[in-house]
Amino acid sequence: MNLTYLSKKLFHSLITLFIVITINFFLFRIMPGDPFAMIAKAANLSAEYKEELSALYGYNQPFPIQYVKYLRQLINLDFGMSFKYRKPVMDILGNRLMATLSLAFIAQILAIGLGTLLGTISAAFRGKKIDVASLGLALFIYSIPAFWLGIVLVSLFSVKFGSLPLNGMVVAGMDHASTWIYIKDVARHLILPVITLGLAITGGYTIIMRGSLLDVLTEDYIVTARAKGYKRKDIVIKHALPNAMLPMVTVIAINFGFMIGGAIQTETVFSWPGIGRLVYEALMARDYPILQGAFLIISITVIVANFIADILYGYLDPRIKYD
Repeated sequence: MNLTYLSKKLFHSLITLFIVITINFFLFRIMPGDPFAMIAKAANLSAEYKEELSALYGYNQPFPIQYVKYLRQLINLDFGMSFKYRKPVMDILGNRLMATLSLAFIAQILAIGLGTLLGTISAAFRGKKIDVASLGLALFIYSIPAFWLGIVLVSLFSVKFGSLPLNGMVVAGMDHASTWIYIKDVARHLILPVITLGLAITGGYTIIMRGSLLDVLTEDYIVTARAKGYKRKDIVIKHALPNAMLPMVTVIAINFGFMIGGAIQTETVFSWPGIGRLVYEALMARDYPILQGAFLIISITVIVANFIADILYGYLDPRIKYD
């Protein structure tokens, strides 16, 4: 790995992060609504009380001073104090982040595995019935809204059959005697949200994988492998699939970051205590510090995921040269 290239990509990522932080600061200060009315839980506040709240949270100072203070707080990993919960934002986000990461990571594994399998089968048997069936299934899954799929799964497996939990992360009020019992309880509650979120992006992965693999299968080295008499399975898996994964790496990196914040529908349907649901609640309550912290974490996730994807390109495709 070229150290110069790595340093350049890291520098670009830091510049992007700085721009995101700047936008994140100003965005929530120009949003409509009265956050101080939400803080005081009163529709009509006196001018004096608003001034006191503004001074308490530092909103009465000029934007440049607020911005410098905001940067200093971020350096110390201080995201401010939540208007609604009256707790440090970092403490609230920390608990919710682990729940969302668990959901997003397992859903990604499901989507990558299923999408790669369907896309590979569809491309390998192009024009045949199995190709039509795989592509049709992918398009059908791609068109289903995540919240609708979640409601259907809840109605079927939780309400009708009663085989899986209805909502939450664990059984409310249950005393877990051991860590293993707690893990099993969380795992049962994860099944439906993971299926919902995973299937929501499986269709896109299938379509991308199919298109990428069809392009690779027309390359000269694939034609040569066929002329040498290699089996179709070996040609697809050993020769074509590794190169066809390059576009998938980019999409996976981007999707993982957006899944952190894009799980709002799934987390709302299943009452999953993650960042997506927290963003929704904070938006309703005009809790700007929570929104700022959540969007910053989501942005950092996207930037880090894309940085890792750039590094992985060189290992997946030796033809790529780092200058």
